[in-house]
Amino acid sequence: MAVINISLPTLAATKRLGVFLANILRAGDVIALNGPLGAGKSELARAIIADQNPDELDIPSPTFTLVQTYEMADGTPLLHFDMYRLDAPEEARELGVEDAFYDGVSIVEWPDRIGGYLPSNALHCTLAILPDGGREMTIEASPQWQARLDGITQL
Repeated sequence: MAVINISLPTLAATKRLGVFLANILRAGDVIALNGPLGAGKSELARAIIADQNPDELDIPSPTFTLVQTYEMADGTPLLHFDMYRLDAPEEARELGVEDAFYDGVSIVEWPDRIGGYLPSNALHCTLAILPDGGREMTIEASPQWQARLDGITQL
């Protein structure tokens, strides 16, 4: 497992990271976004979605709907999950995560709330808020991700 640390001093830096990630994703990929409230998880997800859906003007956080569905440029389903409001991991199954994790690209905020439903090959991205207001991301990448992440620290 490779660990990569990336400084995200501005929202623009977070958006650049989102564009980078959007362009390396393929069916079956899962990005697990961890971090406290306000760390930038939804902003990163929006940047990924916006890159793949440039005509999408409103990209809401799925805080209350729990899932929003989009498409990648190649037609692959792109699902944005917000698991914050789940009471038990089993509720994730009702949202169709198993099919989404197999057929589509999934961005999962608050992945710890779904327990064992999260695939072992998910890309784990943890955002931290720095004292100066910037962000830092720690990425834990399994071998299947490592070659695709080449160049990520050059953003």
